[in-house]
Amino acid sequence: MSTRTPVEHFLSSRGRSLSDAVPGRQSVPCRPDRTGSNGRVPVKNAILSRISLQDVAAMSEFLEPIVLRERVVLQEPKRQLDHVYFVETGIVSLRIVAAGSILETALIGYRGAVGASLLSGIHLSTHQSIVLFSGTAYRIRLEDLGRVMNEHPEIREHLSQYVQALSLHCAQTGLCGVRHSCDKRLASWLCLASDALDSDVLPVTHDYLSSALGLRRASVTESLIRFEAQGLIRKARGVVQIDERTSLEQKTCSCYRLIASTYVSLHHTFKWPEG
Repeated sequence: MSTRTPVEHFLSSRGRSLSDAVPGRQSVPCRPDRTGSNGRVPVKNAILSRISLQDVAAMSEFLEPIVLRERVVLQEPKRQLDHVYFVETGIVSLRIVAAGSILETALIGYRGAVGASLLSGIHLSTHQSIVLFSGTAYRIRLEDLGRVMNEHPEIREHLSQYVQALSLHCAQTGLCGVRHSCDKRLASWLCLASDALDSDVLPVTHDYLSSALGLRRASVTESLIRFEAQGLIRKARGVVQIDERTSLEQKTCSCYRLIASTYVSLHHTFKWPEG
C-alpha cells in the first residue's frame, strides 16, 4: 500500500513533487546558521528574516528546529504556553473551540509565529492552535525569548507589529463570517491559505472547509464546483489546486484584501536591508 499523502499523489500525477509545491521546504537547516553566504540566517520565517543579524544571533542558541505533525495541538485555550513557534513551512490553524464546534480565526504560516500574542502580557491563551498542514518550525522557550527581547528590543518591536497584524486578521475573519457569502469567504480562505503556505496546492477537504468556515458542506461543494467550472481551481481527493490565482482573488471579499495588505505592508516596512 502506498504511503504517499493525497498531495503527493496529486502532484505526481502532474509530474511535480512536494518540494516543487512548497518552495523552501527542503532547505530548512538542522540548526540556524549564523554565517550564511549573504550574512543572513537561512530561514524562511518572515519575522526571523527581518530581524538584524546581531539580534537573530542572540536568539539562535535558543532556537530548536522541530517538525510540525498534522493535527498536533501546539496551544490549548486557558493553558499556559511554554514555547513560541516560528513557522517555516506548513500551516497552523488558530481557532476558537466551544461546545464541540470550531471557528477558525486565522491561518499562521511562514509569515508568523504561534504564541507571539502571549508576549503582550496575556498569560493564558484564548485560542487553540493546531497543525493543519504538516511542516517545520523553530521553537524557543517563552522565558528565553523574554530575556533576549529585554536585551534586544528590536525583536520585541518586530513581534509586536506581527501581533497587531494577527489581531486584525482575527477580527476581520469574525466580521467576514457574518457579512459575506459562501463564495467570497471560500475564495478568501483559499487565497489566505495559499499565501500562508506559499503554495497553490492545498491539502484540504470539503469537510474541513465546512467546519472551519461554519458553512454547510453542500454549500462548500457547490462553490468549489463553480470555481472549478470557471477554471479557477482543480479538485482531487483531499487536495485543491489553485490554477488562476488572479481570477480567484477577484472572487474574494474586501476582508481578504485588507488582511493580505496588512501582512504585505508589515514586510515592506520592517524588512532588514541585505549586505
